[in-house]
Amino acid sequence: MTRDPMLYTFDGKSPIIGKETYVSETATLIGDVQIGENCYIGHGAILRADYGTITVGNGTAVEEAVVVHAPPSQLCEIGARVTIGHGAIIHSAFIGDGATIGMGAILSIRSRVGAGSIVAEGTVVKWEQVVPDGVVMAGNPARLVRQVSEKDRQTWNWGKQLYIDLAAKYLRLGMHKSAPE
Repeated sequence: MTRDPMLYTFDGKSPIIGKETYVSETATLIGDVQIGENCYIGHGAILRADYGTITVGNGTAVEEAVVVHAPPSQLCEIGARVTIGHGAIIHSAFIGDGATIGMGAILSIRSRVGAGSIVAEGTVVKWEQVVPDGVVMAGNPARLVRQVSEKDRQTWNWGKQLYIDLAAKYLRLGMHKSAPE
């Protein structure tokens, strides 16, 4: 038996979930959250749009323990086929299509990440910092490392499809609590 995810209406706004999107029963979505189709919202993820708006594009994976929060009266827009790694904190204004945000990365208030870019694990993108399209950023604060390579694109396209397929599998099989022996 699976339970419903924790979806909360706040200030008259309720989360909207697209077709074929898996939202874990342990994820929390609050307020004006709009999730596209074929997405994966992992266990323990929190998407909090209590005084702003969060949009998530089709085919995006928000992995376990990610926190996404929109600034007051602003939009936190996450594009299509974005991967947000385990434990990342997203308080940004924009993440472009196909971007990859590494595990434990922090995108600070009103930061912007360009399409196809990779923000490495543990990287801190500062308040209002702009990451251009198609680059790899790393460090604290985030610094340009290099351009995204064809190998990077192939690797991350594989990873993005992996989570689209995992979402479909969770929807098909469900998650069931194990009984103690």
